[in-house]
Amino acid sequence: MASSLLTLLDDIATVLDDVAVMTKLAARKSAGVLGDDLALNAQQVTGVQADRELPVVWAVAKGSARNKLILVPAALAISAWLPWLVTPLLMAGGLFLCYEGFEKVMHKLFHKAEDDAAKPGRTAALAGADVDPVAFERDKIRGAVRTDMILSAEIIAITLGTVAGAAFLTQLGALAAISALMTVGVYGLVAGIVKLDDAGLALSRRTSAFARTTGRAILRAAPWLMKGLAIAGTAAMFLVGGGIIAHGIHDLATWIQDTATGLGALPTVGAVLGAITPTLINAVVGVVAGGLAVGAVHAFKRMRGPAAAAH
Repeated sequence: MASSLLTLLDDIATVLDDVAVMTKLAARKSAGVLGDDLALNAQQVTGVQADRELPVVWAVAKGSARNKLILVPAALAISAWLPWLVTPLLMAGGLFLCYEGFEKVMHKLFHKAEDDAAKPGRTAALAGADVDPVAFERDKIRGAVRTDMILSAEIIAITLGTVAGAAFLTQLGALAAISALMTVGVYGLVAGIVKLDDAGLALSRRTSAFARTTGRAILRAAPWLMKGLAIAGTAAMFLVGGGIIAHGIHDLATWIQDTATGLGALPTVGAVLGAITPTLINAVVGVVAGGLAVGAVHAFKRMRGPAAAAH
């Protein structure tokens, strides 16, 4: 009996170790989605009254947890009965990341003036007496939960691709762990980010000179933090999405590996070039794939335009 118990404990420890390794790998591959998730969800609270920011974040976090309760069983079912679908889903998720990143860059380059011109009008409309704060808050939560469903699906697809060859318990543990980690981590950080300005304002009103200086520094840094998160998230989307696509195409993945190995053999700078080459190529693949996807979508919309107008 003692021997059986020790064997059971050893099996459990092995499974937990495998789950930890798979979760760490999946979290690394999901970095692009995580960065975008942080920036996007922090922006979703824009316009909400200050005392309602944390309740809104909590409501969206609960919606995110419900999304993952749907997605994790679906992912396990796909892995069990349709394993051939894992790679296409992963490639589709990578392509979507590239598409979203490229569209963000294009919007920022060609529509920034329009956004800046419309911002005062949006702010005035939100401050108007005819805006129902309850309905506005409810719409914010629904929109954020819908967005989270897409981002959570990408995270689950990336994790599923990472654990596809593992045992069922390892798959279940890794999917559950990454879901919990991403939900608690993302929305915990979002709650902290949206309250940075309040913390800075409170410190700036203290009697201590150090506290006031720190508060003013936080108030100045908060907008830049949001911009930095958005930029880092967009860059990571190209890197992660391009990496997924590159690894899904065998010949391309082999060429990247051979190129990195060849450059790594060069004297002096070989180690640096060998290390950064796969990342740079993945970024180029991501940008090219995103550009092609955006072009295809826009072409499809233009083709549908005359037919939609006729109706």
